[in-house]
Amino acid sequence: MKALTYHGSKDVRVETVPDSKLEAADDIVLRVTATAICGSDLHIYRGKIPEMKTGDILGHEFMGIVEETGPEVTAVKRGDRVVIPFTIACGGCFFCGRQLFAACETTNPGRGAILNKKSVRPAAGLFGYSHLYGGYAGGQAEYVRVPKANVGPLVIPAGLADEQVLFLSDILPTGYQAAVNGEIGPGSTVAIFGAGPVGLMAAASARLLGAERIFMIDHHAYRLAFAQQTYGVEPINFDEIDDPAEYMLERTEHRGVDCSIDAVGFEAKGSTVETVMTAIKLESSAGTVIRQAIAATRRGGIISTPGVYAGWVNAFLFGDAFDKGLTFRMGQTHAQKHMPKLLEHIQNGELRPEVIVTHTLALEDAARGYEIFAKKEEDCRKVILTPGRSSAAGAGASLI
Repeated sequence: MKALTYHGSKDVRVETVPDSKLEAADDIVLRVTATAICGSDLHIYRGKIPEMKTGDILGHEFMGIVEETGPEVTAVKRGDRVVIPFTIACGGCFFCGRQLFAACETTNPGRGAILNKKSVRPAAGLFGYSHLYGGYAGGQAEYVRVPKANVGPLVIPAGLADEQVLFLSDILPTGYQAAVNGEIGPGSTVAIFGAGPVGLMAAASARLLGAERIFMIDHHAYRLAFAQQTYGVEPINFDEIDDPAEYMLERTEHRGVDCSIDAVGFEAKGSTVETVMTAIKLESSAGTVIRQAIAATRRGGIISTPGVYAGWVNAFLFGDAFDKGLTFRMGQTHAQKHMPKLLEHIQNGELRPEVIVTHTLALEDAARGYEIFAKKEEDCRKVILTPGRSSAAGAGASLI
């Protein structure tokens, strides 16, 4: 089969690899019909994620048709069209029993993201995301093995296009969980740092939950313009406004927003000091957005972080956060918990995640898709790859 494989920083290749096959009684083999390039994939693409090995198959946002099922699979059958959550969860451990699927105790034989404390249990396994998270083959391929198939796959009813439901795999529940963690409700004021796919899904979710006012901070004018037009955000370009937090304070009676959502993560544009510290490995994540979020959020407010972080953050203003009585909520998304409800919102027309798509490419063009997305070329917001279908760059434009 064809699959996109990793060969080092900015070197991904579509190659012929061994076919996916059943390995456990509760596995399925999926024929992939659509898969997306996630902002988290760019961390891998840039060589920022450890424990990647040459030949690893990438991709954790995907869906398709069930081709084979193991003898213990009861939740889906051959021919079902399903979306797969990016987290792999057993459904029966301590954490799965509490719907904390991203903390599943059984699906990750690796060390997880906590590299300095081996006694801590690793997080759940993830598709296509390094051997820290189990070394599972990803879904940017013609076929993929899906473990624990009685827990993850969500059957999609007829009448919905792949583009409408594909993002149930990750970015939609991630943006939604960020909004829910921020306790956003009618009348809320929100700051969203980052106008990438997760930030856009957080904005859509905040509107769904009743947010009255949304500030969005980024420095790509085309992304801010789209967010303003689509979700009614108040755009803040940090290349033009030196201190976005101060700007928001001035517009919220100097109280600050109820909730700040950090949809950027550890590759935020840091200060000169942070850039140097990262280079010499004295820190591993820029704290720019966290500091801005602490400054922008009102006393008693919430900072919700769906953006990926790793290791140490320099100049974390814990004293300021304490003084303001802030609450922090963060972590990988418990996608299985949110997917059914979000599917209902899509069916009802209350969420239209497909509007962010700008590029639909054949799997064979995946390397080009990564380059376009990483460099923010062609006003790229989101790339979908379609194994078995020809490329149609910009096909998503008709959905806007």
